[in-house]
Amino acid sequence: MHYISKTDSHDWIACSDCDVLHPVIDIPAGNKAVCSRCGSELYRHVKNSIDKVVAFAVSALLFLILSHIFPFLTMQLGGRSEQNILLSATLELMEQGFYELAVLVFVTSILAPILVIIGMLYIYVPLKLGHQAWAVHKVFRYVKKLLPWSLIGVFMLGVLIAIVKLMDMASVIPGISLFSMIGLLITMVAINANLDERIIWGQSSLLHDHDLSDVDGYDHDMISCHCCQLLMDKKYESFSCPRCNEKLHFRKSNSIARTWALLLTAAMLYIPANVYPIMTFINFGQGQPDTIMSGVNSLIDSGFWGLALLVFVASILVPVIKLMVLAYLLLSIQFSSCWRPKDRTVLFRITEFIGVWSMLDIFLIGILISLVKLDALATIEVETGASYFAAVVVITLFAARSFEPRMIWDKCKDKYESK
Repeated sequence: MHYISKTDSHDWIACSDCDVLHPVIDIPAGNKAVCSRCGSELYRHVKNSIDKVVAFAVSALLFLILSHIFPFLTMQLGGRSEQNILLSATLELMEQGFYELAVLVFVTSILAPILVIIGMLYIYVPLKLGHQAWAVHKVFRYVKKLLPWSLIGVFMLGVLIAIVKLMDMASVIPGISLFSMIGLLITMVAINANLDERIIWGQSSLLHDHDLSDVDGYDHDMISCHCCQLLMDKKYESFSCPRCNEKLHFRKSNSIARTWALLLTAAMLYIPANVYPIMTFINFGQGQPDTIMSGVNSLIDSGFWGLALLVFVASILVPVIKLMVLAYLLLSIQFSSCWRPKDRTVLFRITEFIGVWSMLDIFLIGILISLVKLDALATIEVETGASYFAAVVVITLFAARSFEPRMIWDKCKDKYESK
């Protein structure tokens, strides 16, 4: 890890979290450059990045194909068995009339991973052959936007909890598709770990004729693309980035108002999401609707304290923490607070990262209803609370995306100078 300080350089980059300027310098392979003020990653140098990404992307594509060909899980109960495939959760949600949940599960567990893998292959295979694909920067821009919505890790955790919940009442047999999804998860993580964006983006600045040797902190005559971090003159504001075609703006438009609106909406929806049941488990003709909290209690009653704690944190604690943290950050900006801006920036990054894990319950419901379809023996029905909860998760994700962390530092630029 290298903290970048001011040196002579022909290329510059602005931190995406605090907007302080840094020169782009060569760093050893296996290292990353981080902001000297807020600690955010600026760029990294991955040895043989192109070879590694191509290898892992090809492997991911093979795992993805296998995961859609073979059975995913099989449940056996009372001489009967029910088998599902990866797409079964989406299809069953549609059959029960919850189209919004079906779309959400399909996009985050199937469509987004497919598009990310295809996009990576489109970009990196030509690079491996010594060429550059057509519109490579625009394609990579969309790949970056899709990456946060590829939630295979959360989906696989939902599978694990579903298996544990069903172990007491039936035999659950994993299929080849399940193991293929494990391989897909590993290769997708490896792709992210070996990405070296500078190979794709190239030069970080269009300010070759500017003297930035004395720039300290903010310079309001410069603007940085939110996607590819291309640094250019502020006169380009409101135009599209000449490299990736992203809309340029000095700060995210109406960030405070939009984030407040999304937060308040999510807070109101959080109440029915926890009051109304999310599913009903019918076993031998008898069943009782389950809320999120009663589902946690059932795991505790079955002796699975660890999984109960995991579901409680992901489905109850994380949404509340995210709402509270974002509200606190907005208030601190509006009251021009200069208290510990670095810690507040790190707090935002953590909150943004953990937010996606609230999708756990939605995936769990989709997996259970697609597997437990044994008529009078056992069935599971989705309830209204699931839609409210899914809305809370999606809206808080959009709230985090609309928040502008650089505004934390805007009021403190005279107090906290770059180093």
